[in-house]
Amino acid sequence: MVESKNNKDMLGRSSLISVQQALDIFLDHLAGIKVGTQSIVVTEAFDRVLAKPIHSPVDLPTEARSTMDGFAVRAVDTFGASQSSPCYLNISGEVKMGEAPLGDVKQSCCYKIPTGGLLPSGADAVVMLEQSVPVDDTMIEIVGGVGSGVNVIARGEDIGLGEEALAAGRLLRPQDIGLLAGMGIAEVTVHKKVRVGILATGDEIIAHTEAPKPGQIRNINSLALAGLVLRAGGIYTDYPIVSDREEIFLPALQQAVQENDIVLFSGGSSVGVRDLGEHVIQALGPPGILVHGVTLKPGKPVLIGMSDTTPIFGLPGHPVSAMVCFDFFVRPAMASLCGQLRQAELPAPWVEARLTRNINSAAGRRDVVRVKLMKKDDIWYAEPILGKSGSISTLSRADGYFQIDEDSQGVTENTAIKVYLYT
Repeated sequence: MVESKNNKDMLGRSSLISVQQALDIFLDHLAGIKVGTQSIVVTEAFDRVLAKPIHSPVDLPTEARSTMDGFAVRAVDTFGASQSSPCYLNISGEVKMGEAPLGDVKQSCCYKIPTGGLLPSGADAVVMLEQSVPVDDTMIEIVGGVGSGVNVIARGEDIGLGEEALAAGRLLRPQDIGLLAGMGIAEVTVHKKVRVGILATGDEIIAHTEAPKPGQIRNINSLALAGLVLRAGGIYTDYPIVSDREEIFLPALQQAVQENDIVLFSGGSSVGVRDLGEHVIQALGPPGILVHGVTLKPGKPVLIGMSDTTPIFGLPGHPVSAMVCFDFFVRPAMASLCGQLRQAELPAPWVEARLTRNINSAAGRRDVVRVKLMKKDDIWYAEPILGKSGSISTLSRADGYFQIDEDSQGVTENTAIKVYLYT
């Protein structure tokens, strides 16, 4: 295992590591650590993470059903039917929605059937209404033959009795809730929501509701980070602003660690104050600091540590940097703690766009560049929104971002890039 805190330069400073190295180190320490579980009703399970797999208690559907409006038939009776050589069937019954069909479909006969209607005994296919021509009230002309099973969903075809319907670690989406409802499952066991404590640090920080005096700054990060926590499926506690003095900062951080699954503090990872943040994390007990700075712009001075099993993040004070670090490090930590399956094969929502200008980058550093999207002649264009990491308006104006990898020194105008969308 690589510990970034042991990597020192000639002056004894912690050297930077890549974003991926930092994430690997941190998630390795989180392996096996999970928040508790609870049983909840399905109606409250949207965007919750399953703690146990779900196996179907029934065949779904429970009976064969029609997938079209038309006529339930014996497929053999329609073989060879066409516009030029139709076949004729007697209408011997009708399937009513919500009722079991009466009788059997016999040779050269058919039943009227609506979409979703139960397939009557003797029938093995459905002829679409569009492939039939009425002769009178008791007979139809079939102008298109069907094979067995056509326009029918068989019993258990959707999901079979005992089959795993949803795996543990699945983030429940609306369609998953629909599946649970279809199987008649009323309660599920899920991981509890990750509790995230948020602290803003700095003697110059004031509440966003106050008018700043010279040298003071409204607290942007706490509200922005709280929104990100909610978007990531967690719950948050916004603690009072704390001073940069250790005798005040340390007890506040200790309280937050005791009361939460993850703790974020922002403002304590800049030069000078960053040393205090590192010292306080170390003072809270092992394993202490795991990552002290990454090759990321914005977000380089991030601190990542743990006190026993509780992750602690020292996020940069600049709002853009703090929010970028949340996406790269805090969000994966939340997913790990609540047991959410990591699906690297499923990309974040993105769109391909053409870059509107050259963007330079330093080799060995990952750059996150905010962009505004514009569409012209069915082609998306990405216009970089440039600004300092303290400029929250650059994020507010951005539709998404693209990344310049560590092995690149920039991207030229009109290059096709992947723009990851802010949602």
